[in-house]
Amino acid sequence: MSFENLSVVTRGGVHTITIKRPAKLNALNRQTLQELYGAIIDASGDDKVRVIVLTGAGDKAFVAGADIGEIREQTPLEARRFSQFGQDLMSMIQSLNKPVIAAINGYALGGGMELALACHLRIASRNARFGLPEIKLGIMPGFGGTQRLVRLVGSTLALEMALGGEPISAERAFALGLVNQVVEAEELNEAVQSMAAPLARAAPESVRGILQATLQGAEINLEAGLALETARFALCCATEDMQEGTSAFLEKRQPEFTGR
Repeated sequence: MSFENLSVVTRGGVHTITIKRPAKLNALNRQTLQELYGAIIDASGDDKVRVIVLTGAGDKAFVAGADIGEIREQTPLEARRFSQFGQDLMSMIQSLNKPVIAAINGYALGGGMELALACHLRIASRNARFGLPEIKLGIMPGFGGTQRLVRLVGSTLALEMALGGEPISAERAFALGLVNQVVEAEELNEAVQSMAAPLARAAPESVRGILQATLQGAEINLEAGLALETARFALCCATEDMQEGTSAFLEKRQPEFTGR
């Protein structure tokens, strides 16, 4: 696919999708959401892609939110469809069987924070800022922010952010468990690649199993979660990659996983 508001690059199994609307601080309008949906679908079906990285163009913003100009002109019915499409996109990202890393290089506000929350792993530059400022516009989060944030940090802190509408620093986001790492801006790409490269070399069935058991298991009771873990463990043990991984361990060498 060709994109107007995205750039896409794949190197060594790491597929980087960059949102490119720097004049709008990479705000998510309808076209960008649709392009992002298509790009994620393409990446999910490409066996050469092992890891997906999402980031924003420039050094000011990951994504500064949804496009307020578009939101202002929506009818209530259009707003409902816009919210549902955004939620569908975020849910698709979260449910992917490939790791998705958010490289947060600046403002992650509103829809941008919701996009980051949908990713599996998050690395932020020290100048990043996180927030749900929708209340200041007379609206509320609509792309899953109220639901994912409360599951990560609990209702007290989620309500503080959503009702207060004020952004927090990258350091506080790290303290709250919203991001995995905080690095200097010039070190962000290196930190992301250091996380992505080993995942790109890992056995795909192991990665899929861990993602599913962890994320879906968190939404069900312990007994069902344990059963899911057992089922995924058995699938791993049916692969050639399991034979390669265990042989490499016993032979004291690095494994070469093929995805079979």
